[in-house]
Amino acid sequence: MPNITLPDNSQRQFEHPVTIAEIAASIGSGLAKAALAGKLDGCVVDTSTLIENDTQLAIITDKDPDGLEVIRHSCAHLMAQAVKQLFPTVQVTIGPVVENGFYYDFAYEKHFTPEDLAKIEAKMEELVKQNLPVERSLMPRDEATKFFSDMGEKYKAEIIASIPSNENISLYKQGEFIDLCRGPHVPSTGKLKAFKLMKLAGAYWRGDSNNEMLQRIYGTAWANKKDLKAYLHRLEEAEKRDHRKLAKQLDLFHVQEEAPGMVFWHDKGWTIYLQIQQYIRGILRNHGYQEVHTPQLVDRSLWERSGHWDKFGSNMFVTHAENRDYAVKPMNCPCHIQIYNRDLKSYRDLPLRMAEFGSCHRNEPSGTLHGLMRIRNFVQDDAHIFCTEDQIQSEVSDFIDLLFKVYADFGFKDIIIKLSTRPDQRVGNDDVWDKAEQALEEALNNKQLNWDLQPGEGAFYGPKIEFSLKDCIGRVWQCGTIQVDFSMPGRLGAEYVAPDGSKQTPVMLHRAVLGSIERFIGILIEEHAGSFPVWLAPIQTVVINITDKQADYAKTVAAQLHSANFRVETDLRNEKIGLKIREHTLQKVPYLLIVGDKEVAQQQVAVRTLKGEDLGTMTLSDFMNKLQVEILSL
Repeated sequence: MPNITLPDNSQRQFEHPVTIAEIAASIGSGLAKAALAGKLDGCVVDTSTLIENDTQLAIITDKDPDGLEVIRHSCAHLMAQAVKQLFPTVQVTIGPVVENGFYYDFAYEKHFTPEDLAKIEAKMEELVKQNLPVERSLMPRDEATKFFSDMGEKYKAEIIASIPSNENISLYKQGEFIDLCRGPHVPSTGKLKAFKLMKLAGAYWRGDSNNEMLQRIYGTAWANKKDLKAYLHRLEEAEKRDHRKLAKQLDLFHVQEEAPGMVFWHDKGWTIYLQIQQYIRGILRNHGYQEVHTPQLVDRSLWERSGHWDKFGSNMFVTHAENRDYAVKPMNCPCHIQIYNRDLKSYRDLPLRMAEFGSCHRNEPSGTLHGLMRIRNFVQDDAHIFCTEDQIQSEVSDFIDLLFKVYADFGFKDIIIKLSTRPDQRVGNDDVWDKAEQALEEALNNKQLNWDLQPGEGAFYGPKIEFSLKDCIGRVWQCGTIQVDFSMPGRLGAEYVAPDGSKQTPVMLHRAVLGSIERFIGILIEEHAGSFPVWLAPIQTVVINITDKQADYAKTVAAQLHSANFRVETDLRNEKIGLKIREHTLQKVPYLLIVGDKEVAQQQVAVRTLKGEDLGTMTLSDFMNKLQVEILSL
């Protein structure tokens, strides 16, 4: 007689073993219809799962994150079934869930086309209307290997052959289609309400370039048509905001094959870069940080002592000279400890806050490189705080305040916070990790912040708090971090003299607000669709004459703006005023100052905004005051 405990702590008793679907039906017809899966003691399973003993159960619907995972997994099978019906000689391989959707890899002698995707999607809709039951069964491994081999599915047979021989294989059947899968899946194809096939790509079998090339079809799936439509709209917005396209249009930067993953900054892009660096430098100065600069090449021995060589060596660029191995630094922390160690510190010197705009290199795989978002050479707004254990709370608290101010100044108010704890591969004993994790948790709770736990996601030397920004179209970007490190200072010989005269090892807080400045600029380009706020805009205003007669006055206006440290250009071309306005609008210039005969006579300027608003005429002094107020307000 199983006793079922539901999430609200209510209980239901049954006189015989019962399936999750039957339990849902006993609660109500609405829930029975909505049920996609069940969660037994934390494990998601099919609604056909038979419960024989007392357990805790949650019914999973499309309103649950786990339900969306089941939907996407089931859509991968739905797509594979549709492909097999349309192209019977196709062999199916592997089809997992990925972020926002799913994919399936196929072996096929012909190349799929965009027209084929439309046919496959239409066939999927037909299969949904048929509302085919999705049924799970088990088969001994050797029998399953032969079963798929006889079907001509050599890839499935190869997968099964790698499974231990004493295991039963989980299969799922819907209509004539049978697939190897652990599950779980929706009860029937009719539960799949909103999906779209997105694109084609190539993929090597099992990710090995020595194997044959397969064809991958990506799709997205959502709980309902409304969510699907919203997602597709976000993709359209993201396409419009693609920082790589806008960088070309606005002449900000470029990358090229001769320096993969490294940025060639153009004048306008570098202007933005320097404005951000100058802003951060001012924030650091106001919060008691020293600014330092450390070498790019450092002997291998330092990275071995810090622990980075063993944990991070495959991501380092390495060079050799005069019988010595050097690494191009992938991070700044070991070098900052070298500065700390140059003289003996007292407890009175702590906390010591050391910042660097440190240029780092990491050997990211070429296939992952993406504009400014994933690169091999980047600069961090990096800093390390050397402190005592008693100072951790106040330093973390002060850093969080600093971080929230910076994000607000850049226009980000929706901040997601996660605490990442000890990974399997780490340095330091459990007592040290206990103290470090507790310190970060207390700091978050003392500030009454909402946060989520990420078990096992900490750095190898310490736990961390991660701060992520949600942008205007709902995407999340992990940027800021603060990490408590009890290990590396000791490994590299950092000490201070305590009040009792003993030598102690300081705690080291690794922290960054923006993370990679390059990546943060990419985020800003997409957040603002290239239309930067005035304080960041590479060109803040352009002075445009209507005819040659106003050229000298336009130059005078521009010179006065330049003398007042505004970023200004003139457009004195012999072109129609409408064309000049349009071109500078496309360049996202915040303000256009137009001067004709009337403006010259009155010693004024006609002011037009990027949005096309006509602010009328005003004196140059009034315009500069307006511009200055807007810049200072960030």
